Amino acid sequence: MAELTLSGLKKSYGTHQVIHGIDLSVRDGEFVVFVGPSGCGKSTLLRMIAGLESVSEGRLAIGGEDVTERDPGKRGIAMVFQSYALYPHMTVRQNLSFSLENLKLPKAEIEARVAEAARMLAIDTLLERRPMQLSGGQRQRVAIGRAIVRDPKVFLFDEPLSNLDAALRVQTRGEISRLHKRLGSTMIYVTHDQIEAMTMADRIAVLNGGRLEQFGAPLELFEYPVNTFVAGFIGSPRMNFFDGVIEAATQESVTVQVPGFSPVTVKVDGSMAKPGQKVIFGFRPNHVRLTGEANDDCLRLRFSIGYTECIGTETYLFGQVDGNDKDTVLHLADHLSVAEGGMMDVLIDPARCHVFDAETGLAFARRRADGTLY
Repeated sequence: MAELTLSGLKKSYGTHQVIHGIDLSVRDGEFVVFVGPSGCGKSTLLRMIAGLESVSEGRLAIGGEDVTERDPGKRGIAMVFQSYALYPHMTVRQNLSFSLENLKLPKAEIEARVAEAARMLAIDTLLERRPMQLSGGQRQRVAIGRAIVRDPKVFLFDEPLSNLDAALRVQTRGEISRLHKRLGSTMIYVTHDQIEAMTMADRIAVLNGGRLEQFGAPLELFEYPVNTFVAGFIGSPRMNFFDGVIEAATQESVTVQVPGFSPVTVKVDGSMAKPGQKVIFGFRPNHVRLTGEANDDCLRLRFSIGYTECIGTETYLFGQVDGNDKDTVLHLADHLSVAEGGMMDVLIDPARCHVFDAETGLAFARRRADGTLY
């Protein structure tokens, strides 16, 4: 079993604390992504799991065994770095077999492991080449293969796709996802790219300033962010935010007044809300529509179009809601021909809207379709 448990994990450099008590449990065979902006602590946390950074406080366990003080080579982990870290003077075959030779494994077993990893990653025709003769994508597959041959309990990936071009990133992340399904191994993957996180992860850990903001399935984070940071970081383009004030509140909902909007009632837990309380009202750019029958609760807005970006399959509209000076983005499927500088009507379902406390940034718990709070 390869469960990974972090209990109160902290990291300090002198008096400067960079990881603030992370509690996290990764299930056996799960693909978990650490995501967040640059400097949030995700790579530091990964290096602590690998044993490349010491733990200042807390406990780290793999498969139920405390490995907090254990040497990196004895933790049962394998790490894939952003920089590939291949030996330039060795062939692909030698790069793959080097760590196994150091472990004094039988030659037949080494050859079998190398052959299986090469077959799995479609690099079996490249075994006699050196890294300088490979493309970036091929080098990354060799780096992954070097981790596979060790048959680790946990795979650690530190931004492995950041050196690849856009098309190759898409291809390689698909390869890594398929590899995970084939191996069934526990994998921890670090990235600043939330698209990678959303498409690859079983669960995502969102980090900010060395703290864990939210940990859950990709769609949970998208639909039910716990605060404005997660709401703004998960999803591209980011959620639109507007300053608002609570007009009325009940146990089941709050009614928010936002400049340029008619009063909008959102089904969230309003038990602690008070009229006059300052809030942040939000909706995602893709949760708007232009046509179709509006139900009684649908919110209609006048949108002033500043400029547009069309990429053929989708259109982005940048502008402002009439009567509100906040920059706003709308994301609409398919190609849409609109006049820049013009006005248009958009519809928003309040069930897709979010309300956050303006002081703390915490979300008012939203109600799912079955009435339960999240």
